Amino acid sequence: MSSDREFYESVVETLEHGEAVAVVTVTKASGSVPRGVGSKMLVWRDGTIQGTVGGGTMEERVIQEAREAIRDGRPRHRDYLFTSDAENSVGLCGGQAEVFIDVVRPQQTLMIIGAGHIAVPLAKIAAMNGYRIALVDDRPEFITAERFPDAQERVHVGYERESERLDPMPVKIDAATHVVVATWGWDEPALAQVLKTPAPYVGLVSSRRKFKLIADKLRERGFGDEDINRIHAPIGIDIGAETPQEIAVAIMGEIIMQRRGGDGSPIYLRWKPKAKTQS
Repeated sequence: MSSDREFYESVVETLEHGEAVAVVTVTKASGSVPRGVGSKMLVWRDGTIQGTVGGGTMEERVIQEAREAIRDGRPRHRDYLFTSDAENSVGLCGGQAEVFIDVVRPQQTLMIIGAGHIAVPLAKIAAMNGYRIALVDDRPEFITAERFPDAQERVHVGYERESERLDPMPVKIDAATHVVVATWGWDEPALAQVLKTPAPYVGLVSSRRKFKLIADKLRERGFGDEDINRIHAPIGIDIGAETPQEIAVAIMGEIIMQRRGGDGSPIYLRWKPKAKTQS
């Protein structure tokens, strides 16, 4: 069992890499159970663990629950029974344990490469949803504090036509960085650099025809279908958006949907009213 310091250092290290981790804690224990109150375990998205809450069937189920919690971003309580006559028993010790599974996530970043018309409302909407904002453009007059008061980073880059690179990409892109590409003329080289990072969302503001041409050029650079399929293009959920403000809503909706595991169906279809009882 790692020390408390090693335990929490692992949490910090995970966040610094832009990843999420589940913290599992035994919050209640009665009778004979493998581990007592306060026992902790870390669970990563791939099922890797640090620490233990008891091993065996219970721990297998906890790991599964923790991985699901990371995917949907929601904490949860779970009870585990150690009795032979219980259908959901996880052992024969005769006790009962309750665990709390919390998810620790890094702050999400929205990087907008290309600070044109759509970028302004998109940055504002993303900031309202708690995202850190990073702007990248080769036009200094487009990334001013006046245009983007909510941005933490406003980076002026030089687009090198000969090397076809943003050299270098000045902002760190990790597993918590969602990228929207909307440049005036260097979408392809920007995507070529972004696709080499672990960004969970890569979107391109373009028509279907334009995306097909860019995808063909990316394949010439050596990118395969798996890489191309990471790109959301045309970008955003289809809500019939036309104005920059509406397109920004559609883009942010798609980013949130992917991050939270939504499916885009109407919320009212998933909401079931409670049955009325007669007095």
